[in-house]
Amino acid sequence: MQGITKRSLVKDAVLITAGIFSAALGLKGFLLSSHFIDGGVTGISMLLASIFHVPLAVLIPIINFPFIIMGYRQIGKAFAFKSTAAITGLALCLALVEFPDVTPDLLLTSVFGGFFIGAGIGLAMRGGAVLDGTEVAALLVSRRNSGVRVGDVILGMNIFIFATAAYFLGVDIALYSMLTYFTASKTVDFLIHGIEEYTAVWIVSDHHEEIRELLTDKLHKGVTVLNSEKGFGKRGAQTEATKVLYSVVTRLEVSRLRDAIAEIDPLAFIVQHGIDDARGGIVKGRPLH
Repeated sequence: MQGITKRSLVKDAVLITAGIFSAALGLKGFLLSSHFIDGGVTGISMLLASIFHVPLAVLIPIINFPFIIMGYRQIGKAFAFKSTAAITGLALCLALVEFPDVTPDLLLTSVFGGFFIGAGIGLAMRGGAVLDGTEVAALLVSRRNSGVRVGDVILGMNIFIFATAAYFLGVDIALYSMLTYFTASKTVDFLIHGIEEYTAVWIVSDHHEEIRELLTDKLHKGVTVLNSEKGFGKRGAQTEATKVLYSVVTRLEVSRLRDAIAEIDPLAFIVQHGIDDARGGIVKGRPLH
């Protein structure tokens, strides 16, 4: 158990360190020379740095500090310690490490600056830390206001940031900065959820037993069989008992799964929706053929 803990700590440290250098490259190698900003707490720090000419390496830890305190109280000591180390490391990297100004092209600066920042934030999150306190703030607000979602809080915060950027820095810079944020957020999503984002599939069919065998025996997928009852069909109201199959696959497997089901029952009713994560059970089986 101690060996596993040590390996886990080393892995987290490597991920966080890689995240620090990636984010620093995105900031110093791309965005700062063009005065572009990102969203969230990092964006606020960059906006204030541009307006008041204060070093970004000073503002990032100062503005993130209150959110780390919130994270310590609500999430835990390990998260707060890792995040403090990550943000401090980012500040030191910005202050001490020299990065070349990679390109003068504004579009490339916007896109690749966002990519490297997003990669840095995503890698740090995989290591159990944050380089940006936005998610912590949004999570706390959503917990205190049950009708408010995390995404709504982040969206509202970024609307304010980019509107302020348009006023102080100009509309063009604000628009390029929005592109930077969009690229960064998509990169974070990719690193956190990966290309194998999970999809839940519900299947209603009169041939449920054949489809269950297809899922378990041929496609090597886990399946949950739920007792159900038909409600309303082509012949009107019904009370006939039936089975509903529930399975979780990666999104790369959805198309092949639907084709395989259609070979058994072209009229099968299939509902699918994305899920953030899945653990345990049989999710990653053998490749579909």
